Amino acid sequence: MEMGNIKRGRYAPSPSGRLHLGNVCSSLLAWLDARHTGCELIFRLEDLDPERSYMDYARLMAEDLRWLGLDWDAGWPEDEGFAQGERGEYYAAAFAELERRGLIYRCWCSRAERLASRAPHPGEEHPGGCACRFLKGEALSERERGKRPPAFKCAAPDRDMVIIDEHFGEYSQNPAREGGDFIVRRSDGVWAYQLAVSVDDMLMGVSRVVRAADLLSSAPKQSWLIETLGGTPPAYAHAPLLTAPDGRKLSKRDGDLNMAELRRLYTPEQLIGRLAYLCGLTDRPEPVRAAELVEAFDWAKVPLGPIDISGVF
Repeated sequence: MEMGNIKRGRYAPSPSGRLHLGNVCSSLLAWLDARHTGCELIFRLEDLDPERSYMDYARLMAEDLRWLGLDWDAGWPEDEGFAQGERGEYYAAAFAELERRGLIYRCWCSRAERLASRAPHPGEEHPGGCACRFLKGEALSERERGKRPPAFKCAAPDRDMVIIDEHFGEYSQNPAREGGDFIVRRSDGVWAYQLAVSVDDMLMGVSRVVRAADLLSSAPKQSWLIETLGGTPPAYAHAPLLTAPDGRKLSKRDGDLNMAELRRLYTPEQLIGRLAYLCGLTDRPEPVRAAELVEAFDWAKVPLGPIDISGVF
């Protein structure tokens, strides 16, 4: 599964609910980017959190993507080792290396820990290190004697880091001051999103990451983690968010236009055609197959967003 010089893109959905229109849009752009650049495409299941991962949803995700004509070359469910729930040994090895470098510390704070195994949403991370990083003497001993088990955090680099996003352009961030130290393992032993995604992209040979724009702020720390662990960071291209008429981002949590409803209302070609129009890839929201969009695909045509879906859906 870990590949040498093969260039790869990836789908990496979390099976916490049915795919919604925004997920489908990002998946379409990831597929077009991979096919246009000649990359393999893999399907990786981000099922870290056992409380929020449902195999019924995972199977429906795979079925929905195939229904849309968005195939992949390797990965879940046909191939072993592409579900994060099966990859704990790789995360443990990376954790040990970060620990060896003095970058890991124990944290007894409860803030947002339950969110750490999934991708962060705006407002769920806050800047700076935490007091646990500097505990010593009796204060540290008191925490160690307590009933609450610690989580483990990674000390974020305190320097400006720049990535060149292939859609948004130059993006600069100081991870220590914009987001702060981040959890790599929860107190219940579940591996956290930032570590797992970075390790998987590195070991699976992912060279192109296409995902929604709300994850742009994760790119510098993931790029840094991959470099720190001895890998080469992928190229990033973040897709515009789709929004409802009231400006709200479409979300699984709100059940916005999920695939159950979309499959009832549209054929695959009709759905792809409307998304292609919203993304600036066609002049009209007319039916089209995804394969027909590959040759002329260009990120320069795609709006920076957000994109209001009203009038089209």
